[in-house]
Amino acid sequence: MLTSRPIFFLLLLSTLVLGSCSGYQKLLKSSDVNAKYEAAIKYYESGDYFKSGTLLEELIPVLKGRPEAEKAQFYFANTNYKQRNYTLAAYYFKSFYDTYPNSQYTEEATLLHAKSLFRDSPNYELDQTNTYSAIESIAEFMTRYPESKYKQEAEGMTQELQKKLENKAYLSAELYYNLRYYQSAVVALTAFQQQYPASSYNEQAAFLKLSAQYNLAKESVEEKQRERYLEAISFYQAFIDTYPQSRNLKAAENMYDQSRDQLAKMKETKSTAANQ
Repeated sequence: MLTSRPIFFLLLLSTLVLGSCSGYQKLLKSSDVNAKYEAAIKYYESGDYFKSGTLLEELIPVLKGRPEAEKAQFYFANTNYKQRNYTLAAYYFKSFYDTYPNSQYTEEATLLHAKSLFRDSPNYELDQTNTYSAIESIAEFMTRYPESKYKQEAEGMTQELQKKLENKAYLSAELYYNLRYYQSAVVALTAFQQQYPASSYNEQAAFLKLSAQYNLAKESVEEKQRERYLEAISFYQAFIDTYPQSRNLKAAENMYDQSRDQLAKMKETKSTAANQ
């Protein structure tokens, strides 16, 4: 008798699940718009975004012109967001707020459009086109709703995306250095310092720029060496002025000394040649 109870409850649960599924299947085949709409809203409110979204997708074309259309379109966009279909969610949220600019849902839809793009932004190692789109979308939201209750959340997303771009910019510049493309590394590291003056990477960026310039001078043809060693000395001076306690100070001083030695040798060679 005791062992039959678990089996009974399993059978009861199976019957309920099958009944629920069969009810959903009947709704899919039904032509009753009102019944479908009511069920879609109930599924949505209970957190079953797949079933809700499937029903709403069918309903949206036939609800045009009806009061329910507005809510149906917003809910449908959000079912995609809740299911992490962020590209589709961004598209449908934008479509919603373009169609209903004065809706009670428009502010939230505008935020969720930006949030969908934010969620769809890739890791910083990858192409950041979507990240730029997300930043633009958040900026648009902040312009439209400067006093929004979502303001802090929007600002937080922007900061996170900007940090991602900062990581990308530094690692790209560092990659030039690691590949021994020293001239490109100097250009990229200089651009990084200008774009992110408060970055935690800046000390390392300044050191790598000095190192890249020194190695560029060392590997250059003779007629370009003097100018490039002088530039390396300039980078060294900027480095020690800004980071006098750097752990890379000894390596920086060595490059400075070597640069000065090379300039002295060039001057001596030039003087000897002139006296001959």
